[in-house]
Amino acid sequence: MSRIVYVLNGPNLNLLGKREPHIYGHETLADIEAACRLEAAALALALRFYQSNAESQIIDWIHEAREEAGGIVINPAGFTTTSIAILDALQSCECPIIEVHISNIHRREAFRHDSYVSKAASGVIAGCGTQGYVLALQRIARLIGEAAGKQ
Repeated sequence: MSRIVYVLNGPNLNLLGKREPHIYGHETLADIEAACRLEAAALALALRFYQSNAESQIIDWIHEAREEAGGIVINPAGFTTTSIAILDALQSCECPIIEVHISNIHRREAFRHDSYVSKAASGVIAGCGTQGYVLALQRIARLIGEAAGKQ
């Protein structure tokens, strides 16, 4: 099984560290990418790290991941509760998918509680801050390893 992991980030995550730091913290997306790259190296994973404010671009990356990735980590951000198209794309993937949210979406406004992406996810990590990304990579590595052991 492939050890390539796609880390996909949705709208407004390019503003991390500047936008609502009382909710999302002061770390930037570049900080998260650096932490993910360190963890991926330790786990012997190859990383593809992307961010887009465009739903269609995220779907294109999911389609690409479907062909070459062993796993997907996705923070759909504002598309969490709105994108059936992202759900459909994720459901076409056979690899493990971990959904990540920096904040605890279940302690926030009610409209944030229902995620379309969760319907395709192997697991969901919410409220662990940016550490959630590292935890997601650890889980993906475990799932890839388990799948390789069954082959």
